[in-house]
Amino acid sequence: MIKTADGRALAVEILGDPRGRPVFLLHGTPGSRVGPHPRTTVLYRLGVRLISFDRPGYGDSTRLPGRRVSAAAADVRTIADELGLTDFAILGRSGGGPHALACAALLPDRVARVAVLVSLAPRAAAGLDWYAGMTPSNVRAYREAERGHDRIADAMQFRSQQIKDDPVSLLKGLRPELPPTDREVVADAGLRRMLQSNYVEAFRHSADGWIDDVLAFTADWGFKVEDIAVPTWLWHGADDQFSPVEHSRWLADHVPGASLFLEPGAAHFGAFRVMTAALGWAAGSDNP
Repeated sequence: MIKTADGRALAVEILGDPRGRPVFLLHGTPGSRVGPHPRTTVLYRLGVRLISFDRPGYGDSTRLPGRRVSAAAADVRTIADELGLTDFAILGRSGGGPHALACAALLPDRVARVAVLVSLAPRAAAGLDWYAGMTPSNVRAYREAERGHDRIADAMQFRSQQIKDDPVSLLKGLRPELPPTDREVVADAGLRRMLQSNYVEAFRHSADGWIDDVLAFTADWGFKVEDIAVPTWLWHGADDQFSPVEHSRWLADHVPGASLFLEPGAAHFGAFRVMTAALGWAAGSDNP
């Protein structure tokens, strides 16, 4: 547990090679520090010291009411300072993607590289039809968020309690909206166990983190992606419907020098299969 300057607690998990290249892994939405990641033996092979933490309101991290996406940069800086890290890389998956971009934009002297998998683009992205191609459940959630906190809070508190009672229920609920390639990915028993542990930890105390993530994504992010000046690698499954692929295309056009890889036949959960390659690139490999 690491304390912030404003008195909050951040729950942090550190895995892999203690002498390896530090890489922050920013979890998805909903999620927690114990979310999916490569095995420890893989982290040692990559030479990676993997650092993950519960965003405010998730797991054991104190809520930060009204937080914006940009708030992630201050929390990452606090953790890095506590661990004595002068520089590090960032990997953000799904809901962690915007937060990873925030760190790249706001901590240019600390972030060496940022890898972003299946991220959303800013809600106010000029020229982007933000909801086009998005799965109905996500459209409903983000529309509710845009209408106000109370509407989205009630719905997510109820849903999070269902998931706490039956961690498999989130994956069951998503199944009708999953393309075949994503169904294949989440059929893996090991990954399903990891996802279930992830959701249980995420909602250990409340749905506050989930609520605040969704509100933050649909509000001003607190930074401009055009200000990112560190090497940036974007990956997206071409068949993704949770974070539509046009979001990463927009980011690639607006993050200076960003590299974009679109994988045909892959979708949202395909990001789990490329995490090892993304970590290797973030840690300094020339090829993702």
